Amino acid sequence: MDKKRGMANVIVSVSFRMILLVANIVVRRFVIQYIGNEVNGLNSLYVSLLDFLSVAELGVGSAITFCMYKPIVEGQNEKVSALYGLFTKLYLIIGGIILVGGLAIMPFLKILAKDYQTLDVNLYFTFGLMLASVVLSYTFSSKTSLINAHKNNFITAAVASVGQLLQDGLQILVLLLTRSFTWFLVCRVIAVCLQWAATEIIARYKYGDIICCKSKPDPETKKEVTKNVKAMFMHKIGGVLVNTADSLIISAFIGIVVLGKYSNYTTIMLSMTSVIMLCFSPLTSVIGHMYVEEDIAVTQKYFSFFHAFNFFLGMVFFLGYYAVIDNFVTILFGDGLTLPRMVAFVITLNYFIQFMRQCILLFRDATGTFYHDRWKPIAEGIVNIVLSILFVLVLPDAYNVVGVIAATILTNLFICHIVEPHVLHKYVLQHSAKQYYIRNYLYMAMFAVCLVALHFCMVDLPNQWIELLANGGIAVGIAIVPCAILVLGNKNFRHYIKVVFGKIGNKLQGRSKE
Repeated sequence: MDKKRGMANVIVSVSFRMILLVANIVVRRFVIQYIGNEVNGLNSLYVSLLDFLSVAELGVGSAITFCMYKPIVEGQNEKVSALYGLFTKLYLIIGGIILVGGLAIMPFLKILAKDYQTLDVNLYFTFGLMLASVVLSYTFSSKTSLINAHKNNFITAAVASVGQLLQDGLQILVLLLTRSFTWFLVCRVIAVCLQWAATEIIARYKYGDIICCKSKPDPETKKEVTKNVKAMFMHKIGGVLVNTADSLIISAFIGIVVLGKYSNYTTIMLSMTSVIMLCFSPLTSVIGHMYVEEDIAVTQKYFSFFHAFNFFLGMVFFLGYYAVIDNFVTILFGDGLTLPRMVAFVITLNYFIQFMRQCILLFRDATGTFYHDRWKPIAEGIVNIVLSILFVLVLPDAYNVVGVIAATILTNLFICHIVEPHVLHKYVLQHSAKQYYIRNYLYMAMFAVCLVALHFCMVDLPNQWIELLANGGIAVGIAIVPCAILVLGNKNFRHYIKVVFGKIGNKLQGRSKE
């Protein structure tokens, strides 16, 4: 495995993500302070709707990027060029489909945005601006994937991150000067246009020969791409139905005021998870190349390590999230925006359970096993929506939000965590998933026990900052126990920890001698 390229991708991605985490929270604080939590909820609704429309992407990116790995390794630039050309055409069509879908949704905005009457906002124009920014992003998606397929994820991460930081800066300036949601969204369009220009320049400089070649894919390649795209289409539908359904149901059945509060919690959660997920996603192309070049035993070894690493990260970060989230929301966004403690509990449990899929998803995307579990996400999405609506209608008002999140937990536990590991072990790792199931459900049970213990050990103090530090320290103390058990009980994990710290020590020793 190309460890140096993998580390470069992870380090650059994580560094930028940490900066973006702070910037995004600052922007949200300005939104709430200058134009209100209701507009904050409306913005979250728009994001969820456009995530729903992104199902038109069909998973083309993952499917074709995977198909590029082998010809890149073998130096078949003509075949890479053919895939790039196919990719470009497909994304132009996809952008058009998303545009039409967004325009079709517009008449229903007043139904989906419950309590919108309290806002002095043009729903149609502001949603149109958000739609335009998404459609424009598809004009350079093919070049982004071409760069990523060559294991240069750090380049695309830098371009996207700088563009996002520019957008955040412009949005803060606009809020200070105009207090306008409309101009706030115009900044998104400007930032996407600048990312487009930067990606175009970099791609043509590095891979101009591939872009200009204009080769056409052979029938066998088209067949392989079509097969993977169909499978990824189903995965995309399932992901959209699960990941956007919660916000849409909360908005339509409970209201955008509650959605605004809920989105504050999930924004911090997603900011955190987007950072720690960068320990996985930038490695997709590296592991894809390794799978093509190395023996299956090497893939099995790395999978075992990443599963243990998945749990290690999740235990530390998600317990920490639960310990400090209420204090964070109050400090960052203001008083009166916290949700009941039970809601924070189920949000934490839900995202940890979803996060424990990262190792499986990393190796699935890297090895191209999209086809074999193509029906799973459809079942997952349907079950999630049915259960969410059922819980909202049946449970008392005080438990509505908890019921929506509980539906997602159940679908992840009893569909995703069963089907996805079976497929990967059968078609890639080539051995039974039994041991994985035991470890994985044991990991999740250990986290649930630690989360309950943390809930009862947390303290209430008069000062927000002191309470945050105290509860954060308690969370770290509780997390140490299962992490220590993992390190002592997993020989493969200990080996890689020693290797990593050994290299760091050698580098530090070398610098001190200099």
